[in-house]
Amino acid sequence: MNVAKRPAGEQLRQNELKWGKKLMRAGFTVVPSVILDRQDALGLDAVDVNIILHLACRWWYVDNPPFPSKKSIARAMGIHPRTVQRRIAALENQGFIEREKRFGADRRQESNRYILKKLIEAATPFAEEEIQNREKEREARANRKGRKKPRLHVVPGVK
Repeated sequence: MNVAKRPAGEQLRQNELKWGKKLMRAGFTVVPSVILDRQDALGLDAVDVNIILHLACRWWYVDNPPFPSKKSIARAMGIHPRTVQRRIAALENQGFIEREKRFGADRRQESNRYILKKLIEAATPFAEEEIQNREKEREARANRKGRKKPRLHVVPGVK
């Protein structure tokens, strides 16, 4: 059975079997595979992808973009906060993310909100290509199954 057609409960159970219940209960993140598979084509390196994963990990609702601090991302990655700041600025310059300033009740700036809409738009053509490739492969498999298999005949006297 195709994973995409499995009920949500079955998908979670399969992930628990793979990763263990404790790891899954501690939290998990859904990230489209195409972003990882096509990171080079998108012009993303390992640090960029890691930052994107940290943002995705804190993005729970479509209408509430993530807002982790650069310091917390840097601490988790074991790098300097200034590196995170530079890389987020580069991701913004590349057009993958948008930063939105947040302010508290006391009008002091808080951590930025990060909008990933442009990354999604940039990755969508690769997703469409992947979907087309899968459809072609599915059709090719169906065509192979539908072909008549040659019958072997024993010819008398031939060794």
